[in-house]
Amino acid sequence: MAEDLIRYDIVIQDALRGAVRKILTEVARIGLPGEHHFYIAFDTNAPGVRISSRLHERYPKEMTVVLQHQFWDLNVTEHAFEVGLSFGGIPEKLFVPFSSIKGFFDPSVQFALEFEPGKTAEELPEDLVDAARAQARAEATLTEVEQATTTEAEADTAAEPATPAKASKATKSENAADTDDGAEKSDTSGADVVSLDAFRKKT
Repeated sequence: MAEDLIRYDIVIQDALRGAVRKILTEVARIGLPGEHHFYIAFDTNAPGVRISSRLHERYPKEMTVVLQHQFWDLNVTEHAFEVGLSFGGIPEKLFVPFSSIKGFFDPSVQFALEFEPGKTAEELPEDLVDAARAQARAEATLTEVEQATTTEAEADTAAEPATPAKASKATKSENAADTDDGAEKSDTSGADVVSLDAFRKKT
């Protein structure tokens, strides 16, 4: 068989990513029509992806977000889309290059697209990659400062004798943390993060 010098696989992948770009551009302009809503899976380590360190810790390889009822500031450019979503009641801003998308699914009409990682002819502008790197460095520095502050606060607390009042407050704080974690797992009013495996055809 002759060698595929045209690389039809890459041409098709880029064309399908262009279709996703066009769909999101229309949604940014007029909103979601009818019952349409989207599951979008992307590689969280791909060049140019910008998400908070909190989300990256929870989804170190891949995450899938749902654009349905509550999202805001959807902005679509030639190379990426940016959107605001709430995770466990905490607002987040995501910047997702189209080259990082691994799957797109509209369950209202059972329409799905899958992309193979790395199969794209698109090269992100250097300024987008630099911005993502700068954000990662800034968040790493901020995390280190927060950890140092927390350590100092814990040391000060440990140096003080425990009192019933303080013990009661500590117990309430722990219970509140448990409640927040549960709320994040069961929150249906914000963004959902799921796996596309449930929608993929079994072979």
